[in-house]
Amino acid sequence: MTALSEEVTLILIPAAAVVGIGFALIQWFMVSRVSVSKDSSNGMKDKLLEEEEEGVDYHEVASKCAEIQNAISLGATSFLFAEYKYLGIFMGAFAVVIFLFLGSVKGFSTKSEPCTYNQGNICKPALANAVFSTVAFLLGALTSTVSGFLGMKIATYANARTTLEARKGVGKAFITAFRSGAVMGFLLAANGLLVLFVSINLFKLYYGDDWEGLYESITGYGLGGSSMALFGRVGGGIYTKAADVGADLVGKVEKNIPEDDPRNPAVIADNVGDNVGDIAGMGSDLFGSYAESSCAALFVASISSFGITHDFTAMSYPLIVSSMGIVVCLITTLFATDLFEIKHVSEIEPSLKRQLLISTVLMTAGIAIVTFFALPSEFSLFNFGTEKAVKNWHLFFCVAIGLWAGLVIGYTTEYYTSNAYSPVQDVADSCRTGAATNVIFGLALGYKSVIIPIFAIAIAIYVSFSLAAMYGIAVAALGMLSTIATGLAIDAYGPISDNAGGIAEMAGMSHKIRERTDALDAAGNTTAAIGKGFAIGSAALVSLALFGAYVSRAGIKAVDVLTPKVFIGLIVGAMLPYWFSAMTMKSVGKAALKMVEEVRRQFNSIPGLMEGRVKPDYANCVKISTDASIREMIPPGALVMLTPLIAGTFFGVETLAGVLAGSLVSGVQVAISASNTGGAWDNAKKYIEAGASEHARTLGPKGSDPHKAAVIGDTIGDPLKDTSGPSLNILIKLMAVESLVFAPFFAAHGGLLFKLL
Repeated sequence: MTALSEEVTLILIPAAAVVGIGFALIQWFMVSRVSVSKDSSNGMKDKLLEEEEEGVDYHEVASKCAEIQNAISLGATSFLFAEYKYLGIFMGAFAVVIFLFLGSVKGFSTKSEPCTYNQGNICKPALANAVFSTVAFLLGALTSTVSGFLGMKIATYANARTTLEARKGVGKAFITAFRSGAVMGFLLAANGLLVLFVSINLFKLYYGDDWEGLYESITGYGLGGSSMALFGRVGGGIYTKAADVGADLVGKVEKNIPEDDPRNPAVIADNVGDNVGDIAGMGSDLFGSYAESSCAALFVASISSFGITHDFTAMSYPLIVSSMGIVVCLITTLFATDLFEIKHVSEIEPSLKRQLLISTVLMTAGIAIVTFFALPSEFSLFNFGTEKAVKNWHLFFCVAIGLWAGLVIGYTTEYYTSNAYSPVQDVADSCRTGAATNVIFGLALGYKSVIIPIFAIAIAIYVSFSLAAMYGIAVAALGMLSTIATGLAIDAYGPISDNAGGIAEMAGMSHKIRERTDALDAAGNTTAAIGKGFAIGSAALVSLALFGAYVSRAGIKAVDVLTPKVFIGLIVGAMLPYWFSAMTMKSVGKAALKMVEEVRRQFNSIPGLMEGRVKPDYANCVKISTDASIREMIPPGALVMLTPLIAGTFFGVETLAGVLAGSLVSGVQVAISASNTGGAWDNAKKYIEAGASEHARTLGPKGSDPHKAAVIGDTIGDPLKDTSGPSLNILIKLMAVESLVFAPFFAAHGGLLFKLL
């Protein structure tokens, strides 16, 4: 028996979610106190502020900021609505596919049947699994969509406010950007937990004691979340990078004008892209990881002693860990917003890194408390047909090692992508001899940056599997994601700061203000890379846990790589990340080509544009990015969604197991190297632009040959770090969860081709 009663568990989990939502709303209120209306002085009577911006018309600046913010918000909203219109059709069509495939397992029979794992018990019919899996899929897809949309709305609400606060000092601007990121982080973590908890309890009204069927159907929640994340990441990534590449190549390289210069026709599309790609896409992505790790752990637990004895508190262990994570992240956020004040630009990055460390240390203690109260001292876990005896402290180490592996991955990513350290400085130095050496150094950095994260993931897998089989790996993934609210706050901070810098440039604010927003943005680039590192690391663990659940559900005794069926799947699976990356990068290239041509056309055909006498046609560039991203996101998405269905239906469960293993092993490496290479090139460029050290000043200033070489490297890295790299982690986990959901069909009717041969 557990120390925590079922009644207390039923109160604690939703209470933690409500606390998270409440804290998010408080942060929102604090941000909203910064006014962007031209009628408000916004605290501008402050003597210090007057000294710094003497001669500036405050009302005009606020009015311009409000106008630019509105344009960015409208662009982002219209793109997401256009994207969601197509995704709504996909959701409906794929929901029908789920129902038909799973319903046909037993010929749409409504008769109860013996349970798959508990042969002596009677479970609900396969048709019920089809219906509830479909409902869970739609709920997951809807929650993922809402998470991304809310994130975008928060970011576009906060960007101009961060710009205006930068006039009072870098500390005020930092707090505004970070609070806004925290709103997104806590809303996503709390909503994901609450919807999953409510879904389980509503499904239980029908399933009753059939927990095996209940938690098998709930895996559709993870599938829905990741399906939307894939299209959001790919579509948003193509949008943002088409605009970014077009703006940089023509504006910075050809016309030698600053980044975010209002004369650049692609500048609004570029700032819109930060919100639809880095914010909405990342929100949906991390929600998908959270949903899948929870679903994998719940499914394995349901066929273990927790599920057999109907111990609801022990069964809800993954949800209680997530609840504790919300409380820990709440305390951690206060360190950044209330307990420590940023007084100098050099304190920004250490403050963000401190968030990671504080949340990890506090969460370790939180896991110990949860494990002691929510789990019996001894129990057994399903281990591929056998039962493994486990003690509660084993699970403490499983969750903790996932949590600390995430910190190692985060800090390693920071070392390889921050311009405070030698790897990025070496890349910047290589720009002295041109773009070619910059590209060579950047690629080498990306490949090298894979080593430590892979060892961290490998150690986490070995320890957690040894202690608690596949359930151990699932909760290790959950451990890495347990501080998701803090992780998302740090991650969302980056694009908000980037937008704030763009607004400062477009509104014609002083050089000193732009220096502050640039410092916020540079730290944000590194934190964005850290966020991607977390997403990729957690995706590896989540995918492996889902792979184990799939193997169990499909009735595979062992995955033998010496078997031809498995090996062909393995080698094809290892190829898929390269195929997917080729599609996404070419999509960015095609869209960027159109953008470059449009920006050049406007500079050449609109008289007075370069002199700043007339405004460019921003709307046309926004339309090019929107149309290209919606059209180009379909083929990569179809590749990922159709591969498991084709492999399982025509080649069988063993070949599909090979495909999943191959894509996992190769996808993680490609994703880490792509993300870190792009991040390093970006910060090498910013290192030269900032000119903060003697070495950086020898490479600059802006417009010098080394700087132009750095811009070319940054442009090449854009689709790597913001489209292909981040999307790959969704590929590996989405294929795994889709295979798990369709496993009953593949086990019953799969392998048609081999049956005919």
